[in-house]
Amino acid sequence: MERNIGFKERRYIEELRILTRSTALDCVIDDRFERVIYVIRQGDMGLAIGKKGDNIKRLQNVLGKRIEMVEYAEEPDAFIANIFKPAEIVGIERAPDNGPVNFFVNKKSDLGIAIGKAGCNIEKARILCRRFHGIEIGEVLLTPESS
Repeated sequence: MERNIGFKERRYIEELRILTRSTALDCVIDDRFERVIYVIRQGDMGLAIGKKGDNIKRLQNVLGKRIEMVEYAEEPDAFIANIFKPAEIVGIERAPDNGPVNFFVNKKSDLGIAIGKAGCNIEKARILCRRFHGIEIGEVLLTPESS
C-alpha cells in the first residue's frame, strides 16, 4: 500500500532510533487521540520498549505525546493480532468482495481492550490495516459460544 511519510513523521522515527536503537517502519501522528503510533520492525519490539517501558517513557517526555507501538508482521492476520495486543483475537471473518473484516474475541474484557477508550484501539487498527495491507476494519465481536 502507499504510505507517505512527512517531515514530522521522519523526525519522530529518527528520535525513536536515537533513543532506543530500534527501527520503526512507519509513524502515524494521530491528533484525534493525541498519540504517536510507531510500527516497529519485526524483532525490535523489546529494544523499542526497553526495560520496564523506560524507552517509551523517555520518548513520551521528549515528544510530549502518548506513544503506542505495534510490531510489524508480513502476514495480515498476524499484524492484526499485534495491533490488538494484549486482547486475544480468536477469529477473523472476511467479507466477500473486499468488504470490511470483522474480528472475534472470547472474553468480554478482551472486547473492551480491543475497542479501547472512545474507540481509540479500533481506530488505530483501521489506520494501520488500511495503510499496510489495504484492509478495511469492520467490528470487534464476541464469539457466539462465549455470549
